[in-house]
Amino acid sequence: MTSPAIGHLRVDGATLRYEVRGKGPLLLLIPGGTGGAASFDGVADALAADYTVASYDPRGLSRSPLDDPEAPQRVEQHADDASRLLELLSPDAPARVAACSSGAIVALHLLTACPERIERVVAHEPPLVEVLPDAAEHRALLARVQDTFRREGLMPAAAVFAAGMRRPGADPADAKAVTELPPQAAARAERTMADMPYFLGRIVPSFMAYTPDVDRLEALSDRLVLAAGADSQGELPYRPAAFLAERFGVELVHFPGGHTGLSTHPAEFGELLRKVLSA
Repeated sequence: MTSPAIGHLRVDGATLRYEVRGKGPLLLLIPGGTGGAASFDGVADALAADYTVASYDPRGLSRSPLDDPEAPQRVEQHADDASRLLELLSPDAPARVAACSSGAIVALHLLTACPERIERVVAHEPPLVEVLPDAAEHRALLARVQDTFRREGLMPAAAVFAAGMRRPGADPADAKAVTELPPQAAARAERTMADMPYFLGRIVPSFMAYTPDVDRLEALSDRLVLAAGADSQGELPYRPAAFLAERFGVELVHFPGGHTGLSTHPAEFGELLRKVLSA
């Protein structure tokens, strides 16, 4: 694996740590969950053959500290962070963006806010529950997660959250088998556990309450690829991408694996990502 060049960018209320590899047009990778830039380690080198590949730890995660550790988090501010990286790394040309999960929510807002900066966005399973017809049910789930977090702590709340993400009637043992990670990814997951309280306590409730400008996204859908895991059909994070693809009349592109296919199937995931970025 090639060692990336490391940089730091001051933004409003935080310092972002970012990584850059390769050369060519800019491809900004926006991570979801608690993985940070390292979540793209399995695909970044291959993509760097065609692109200047940049990823980063979003504000508040591991190596991108907040000035105020208790500051509330908003999708709009995270998207502004991404736009500042685009301005820094590709000031004269629009860029491509690929993002997963909560990072895909950021990417979609970025597309609607700064379309002149974006050539193509690949959004893998953005959990935009507010676009779904049963959004009220998922608001209740998020309220249960936060209530459990306050009363019982992190791990019980994480269990409630994970149960809510699974397809109805799924056996938790089956979900564990599907999401079992390779050793390197598992070790990385252990390192990111320290970020779980921040993610579950402040990113999840804010980001999953976010309502995108669906009409504006539809108007920009010629440069948007909505993606989902081949193994995650019926799970909550799959459904918004499928719903929006049907509404916009575009193909829902299925990537290998499930919601965490980037980690469980990195070679195949990266190969398909390269194809859809250049289509």
